[in-house]
Amino acid sequence: MRIEFEGALYHVTARGNRQESIFYCDDDRDSFLHILGKVITRYNWICHAYCLMDNHYHLMIETPEANLSAGMRQLNGVYTQTLNRTHGKVGHVFQGRFKSILVEKESYLLELCRYIVLNPVRVGCVAKPDEWVWSSYNATTTGKNVPEWLTVDWVLAQFSKKRFEARGKYREFVLDALSVEESPLKQAVGQLILGGKSFVEMLNPHLMDKSEIKEISRRQRLAGRPSLGELFLEIQDKMLRNQTIKIAHLDYGYTLKEIADHVGRHYSTISRIISN
Repeated sequence: MRIEFEGALYHVTARGNRQESIFYCDDDRDSFLHILGKVITRYNWICHAYCLMDNHYHLMIETPEANLSAGMRQLNGVYTQTLNRTHGKVGHVFQGRFKSILVEKESYLLELCRYIVLNPVRVGCVAKPDEWVWSSYNATTTGKNVPEWLTVDWVLAQFSKKRFEARGKYREFVLDALSVEESPLKQAVGQLILGGKSFVEMLNPHLMDKSEIKEISRRQRLAGRPSLGELFLEIQDKMLRNQTIKIAHLDYGYTLKEIADHVGRHYSTISRIISN
């Protein structure tokens, strides 16, 4: 179940299928960030923090237009196609759907931004967060090589109106938690919501009306999906075509007939491809 509304803030994660790597090299990470930037622009998202690990990633995403599911399908779907095409692979890259926790901004955004950039340290990849180049930490603390799609102003403004001073205080804030093992995500209610009592109570209507939430999510997904022409653009390899057929049906909701008409195959052929 996804709770989506205008101005919502989420901690988002997606993991590799069977816990396998989703990035085989640095070029893959560059490709992912490029795709992420396009999705952020297209869906008018605000990204406060990110971190790319080997077999999963973390994002802090704010959605002014209540369209998290639509954007995430675009992000993971396009990256899956790109990775498979680049490395000559087929099959799922991610383990099921992405996971998201709805977050109360004023209470937990700073803490989760810190948690995200400390992930490489906690798992032993590096000794300090600035040694991991695939997170938002260095961009936030130095102001160098900041992607156009990364928003650091809200985070820094919580520490000082002066940017240089704010960066230093944010750096101290992150390093102060190096020895803290407890994840703030463990405080989430039902693994869905992270916030105070009043925040959770405010969301009760969304939790009660599950059918409406599913319908809204579906409308947003279908409205934001790429066209079949975009999905199958320049795909001639049979294995990649079959994988794209599965993505078009399972991830983007196209019917068997729509796909069959587009690729020039009988719908029964499309059905066999999807079921294999």
